[in-house]
Amino acid sequence: MSPTAVLAGSVEFSLEKHQASVVRKDPSLELIGIGRSAAVFRIASTGRALKVFFPEFAHLAYVEAEIYQQLQGSPYYPALHEFGENYIEIDYIAGQTLFDCLRLGIRLTADMLHETDQALYEAAGVGLTPSDVHLKNILLTPDGEIRLIDVARFRQANGLRQWKDLKKAFFLFYQRPYFPKQFPKFLLNWIAALYNKWLKVRRLGPHTGRMKKRHGDT
Repeated sequence: MSPTAVLAGSVEFSLEKHQASVVRKDPSLELIGIGRSAAVFRIASTGRALKVFFPEFAHLAYVEAEIYQQLQGSPYYPALHEFGENYIEIDYIAGQTLFDCLRLGIRLTADMLHETDQALYEAAGVGLTPSDVHLKNILLTPDGEIRLIDVARFRQANGLRQWKDLKKAFFLFYQRPYFPKQFPKFLLNWIAALYNKWLKVRRLGPHTGRMKKRHGDT
């Protein structure tokens, strides 16, 4: 068993009411984030990160590993170093997500959006279909460069509706001189939740409301 596999095996989760928490881990692992399907740790004294998936999402380790293998060589994505039945080991990328940039008042620029577009273009160029691209999986490094993480959904057919809407909001509103450049976390999360609800309704199609109305009339 490799040292990385041992580290991944040291991680234990508690899942209660759809909320995940880490209850046990090796001391060399620093928790840096918990998402919908996994927790991410920085491995001490290395430049690498360990992503350990929750038991019900363990299959995504192989999916994401294969996608990172397709993206090997691109400067916009972390390199993959190892993967196992419930984990992947990738480069640790220092920086702030674009979500945190808005929270902290770090100004976003059109160049950052263009770099993200280039990263997505490169992914499409190797046969992937990027999806689920949002402010929390786009990183701004200390050198001002853009990196993308969390690519497990880069084979889905949902498209880039969310990313396109974010860009539209940037150019229509955010770029205006008097538009706020800093927002509290609760407001950003509220806007994201509202948008996701709207997106679900949109995906159901325009006929959903009509069908419900007809059903009520009978």
